[in-house]
Amino acid sequence: MYETFEHTADLGLRIRAGDLSSLFAEAGRALFSVITANLEEVQPVEEMSFAIQGHEAEDLLHDWLAELLFTFHVQRRLLVDFNVSIHSTGLTAVARGELIDPKRHEINLEIKAITWHGLKVVQNPDGWLAEVIVDI
Repeated sequence: MYETFEHTADLGLRIRAGDLSSLFAEAGRALFSVITANLEEVQPVEEMSFAIQGHEAEDLLHDWLAELLFTFHVQRRLLVDFNVSIHSTGLTAVARGELIDPKRHEINLEIKAITWHGLKVVQNPDGWLAEVIVDI
């Protein structure tokens, strides 16, 4: 589950999930849900693999979302389905989506960067919670 929250000129994402791998998958979906107004139109027809090194959950989340944002900006891909595996040295992931099709996809927000401000990943009795602020 994810939601957005207001933060001055930026936008916050609050993500919740039962386990850490699911939290990162949901964070990817949250990011693309604010980039495109009609995420349901994105088809999971192409597959991309990711590998990010790191030990701290906050660092991994930042780098994961930054890599997804880079994929959007440089490769012009919208991603909708995420399978993430967290391990002792980082994460590996497979994401599915497709190239942006201006006839079908409506870009909602232009996200400039994933910020470090207020970034947190915590485990609580109900599972995991992450908050990240994106520069719009």
